[in-house]
Amino acid sequence: MDAKILAVANQKGGVGKTTTAITLGGALARMGKGVLLLDLDPHACATLHARIYPENVQLSLYDLFLAEETSWFRLWRSIIHPGALCTMDVAPSCIRLSELEVDFRERRAKGSVLAHSLTTIRDKYDYIVLDCPPHVGILLVNALVAADLLIIPIQTDFLALHGLKLLFDTLHTLHKALGRPILYRAVPTMYDKRAKACTRVLELMRRKMGNSKFATIIGVDTHFREASALGGTIYDIDPHSRGALAYAALAEEVVHLW
Repeated sequence: MDAKILAVANQKGGVGKTTTAITLGGALARMGKGVLLLDLDPHACATLHARIYPENVQLSLYDLFLAEETSWFRLWRSIIHPGALCTMDVAPSCIRLSELEVDFRERRAKGSVLAHSLTTIRDKYDYIVLDCPPHVGILLVNALVAADLLIIPIQTDFLALHGLKLLFDTLHTLHKALGRPILYRAVPTMYDKRAKACTRVLELMRRKMGNSKFATIIGVDTHFREASALGGTIYDIDPHSRGALAYAALAEEVVHLW
């Protein structure tokens, strides 16, 4: 059975996007699932989190996007770092991904390159998690075209809600182009039940998004920062912490979607 592809995206930075991609992937791996994490963000935060450093990266996802279709399978094997993070395989990013808009100017079918290249390895995994860049562009379009599910981390803050309009505009455009809707679910992040503003935003999300929101709520947890500093996931720090248990619950919800 081919892997389900999960794109984690939000056009506002600082909402827990990379934390969600890494920790959800780690939670799925702890369930015995085969997981591949793709870092599509030119800032390469997920790559650095896995202690894969630019000076040690000979091939990255940038090389895959520029390669001929006949070399995709061989390239994937060279790009992927097996078991690099919490038993997850990791395909690293590169700052040159930010040049893809220019590189793809004359490329045909440029929005479906990732989807087509992943067909060569989808049978090797249960889940492929895409950590997407925080802006609209060819990388995000490739991620959304490839995705079976878009996961939108939304910080429980009023300003974070305003950043959703751009993402939904992109989804609407792609819906028309693809002829099919893109399945999505929002997940509230950085929730602090002591803050009235957080509880108001959470209630607003429940009213506005209904079934398009996961039941799981990700609270504030300092263990996420500790995990980042150590180059691991929260499960390496304290698998019984609030944050770890919340992402385990999110992983259960994801698994039961299909």
